[in-house]
Amino acid sequence: MKKKFLNGYKALIITTSLISLFIIDCKKAQEPLKFPIGAFPDTVINLININSPFDDYNVSVDQLYGSLLLVFSSNRKSSGGQFDLEQGLVSFSFDQTNGNFSLYPEMTYDEFTYKLIDAATTSRNDLGPYRTYSSYDGYEYFILSSENVVGDLDLIYFKNRPSRVNYLPEIYGPYKIKLLDTGYDDAYLSFDMNLDSAYFTSNIDGNFDIYVKQRPDNMDVAAWFDLEYSPSEKADSINSSSDDKCPMVYNKFMVFTSNRPGGYGGYDLYYSVFKNGKWNSPVNFGPGINTSFDEYRPIVGYHSSFSNIFTIFSSNREGGKGGFDLYFSGVQTPK
Repeated sequence: MKKKFLNGYKALIITTSLISLFIIDCKKAQEPLKFPIGAFPDTVINLININSPFDDYNVSVDQLYGSLLLVFSSNRKSSGGQFDLEQGLVSFSFDQTNGNFSLYPEMTYDEFTYKLIDAATTSRNDLGPYRTYSSYDGYEYFILSSENVVGDLDLIYFKNRPSRVNYLPEIYGPYKIKLLDTGYDDAYLSFDMNLDSAYFTSNIDGNFDIYVKQRPDNMDVAAWFDLEYSPSEKADSINSSSDDKCPMVYNKFMVFTSNRPGGYGGYDLYYSVFKNGKWNSPVNFGPGINTSFDEYRPIVGYHSSFSNIFTIFSSNREGGKGGFDLYFSGVQTPK
């Protein structure tokens, strides 16, 4: 009975989002569509119904028809101690007649995501979740950084066939990503859009830098991850003498966090544009996003009915529920 209720509840949320995004009722059909294309607002919105008085960060997004299924790290269960994985849901809608944007964050229960989190949970800190699908081998990949017995972070992956209604596929893993295992702290892996390159963070040279590894043609992701370790290149024009972490790539747009000099204080969010075969010098997102506190682990996403992209990031700024909170904002990609 509980399973049927939860599946029905999830279907209701998705249906509601679809209606909000794509269907105009009879009354609105008679009104002019002043805003045929949506826009994510550039104001920063606290995901208040997902956040807790403890630290909530390191979010990953799986998009579901106008809803964002989140997996994120939180130390709420341990009252500020160990970081475990949690799941939440963010639904949004845009009114084409008046331009009003609405956001509905909440904790949720997706049965397969629960199964995935349960498989990935360890007795130590689990951070930086990331989900992606590979058309090369037909598997979904769930990647995170887990603390090992000596306190360093190792990149770990799981894989599964795509889940469907009433079908929970087998989850294979955990497997260590041997190819990227420096023996130091390795974390926050993400791919470019074609899964040709993997970007991640490591402190093998002392401070944290962003590294990139090119995937060979015609090699599936798991076989590539399982290769023996070999050094990776530092991402050009991105790194500084400070800590540069948490890269996320969308098309030719990279976002990351850094505590380099010249920011607004603590860790700030930066972006870089790939142009003429290289990443250009990073640009600070400015005071609309950054504060004198820490802004951390940004991710970016896209929806076909909106003219701009969105970012979800964490911050320990004043005005939150406590510790690090998750925040949402629209951003405009540079031309």
